[in-house]
Amino acid sequence: MFENKVTDVFFDLDHTLWDFDKNSAFTFQKIFKEQNVALELKDFLEVYMPANLKFWRLFREEKITKEELRYQRLKSVFDTMGYAATDDLIHLLSDEYINNLSSFNTLFPNAIEVLNYLKPKYKLHIITNGFQEVQEKKLINSGIHSYFDQIIDSEMAGVKKPNPIIFNLALNRAGAIPEKSLMIGDSLEADIIGAKSVGFHTLHFNAHKEETHDVSPIIYNLEEIKSLL
Repeated sequence: MFENKVTDVFFDLDHTLWDFDKNSAFTFQKIFKEQNVALELKDFLEVYMPANLKFWRLFREEKITKEELRYQRLKSVFDTMGYAATDDLIHLLSDEYINNLSSFNTLFPNAIEVLNYLKPKYKLHIITNGFQEVQEKKLINSGIHSYFDQIIDSEMAGVKKPNPIIFNLALNRAGAIPEKSLMIGDSLEADIIGAKSVGFHTLHFNAHKEETHDVSPIIYNLEEIKSLL
């Protein structure tokens, strides 16, 4: 589908290559044990996962700051669960979460296989809304940093996907043109619609099994990329 049409492939990182949900769960398991947080991890994650997505959306839309995101996503969950957590504990857990998150490095199935397939044929890049200090560590610790030519994050761009500024910065850094560029990501709004608005080809990795759509081609396993490129 995209073979002979693109020269550069841009990936999102979290929820696309790096399995955010699994690594996040491992991180909370570790820091809850260390800080004696008496909550069942499974019960906590059931509330936390949708709350985290909600606050990330607010952050992406510039409605809250990075600090508010880090605090509120925990505070709201503890309040919902009726768990008495002091502000000091919430701030400590927030810091420890960031400090430990990149030490867990589960990738989505077939991620390495697909990167090995693509690397000789295309220039590969990352465009991420994640925090700069964490994303670099994730890439290095998971062993995939060397696959990518340019790594563009929202703090570098001053805006977040789906803002066209971050996609244009990525194109400029990569020396690429949108007509020969492909964006692969899990977020329909941030990755797919955002990249399409700048003229990219797009491929939606529907990791969350969301409703189907006709905005772009959809895949459910990274291995499917090999049949399209």
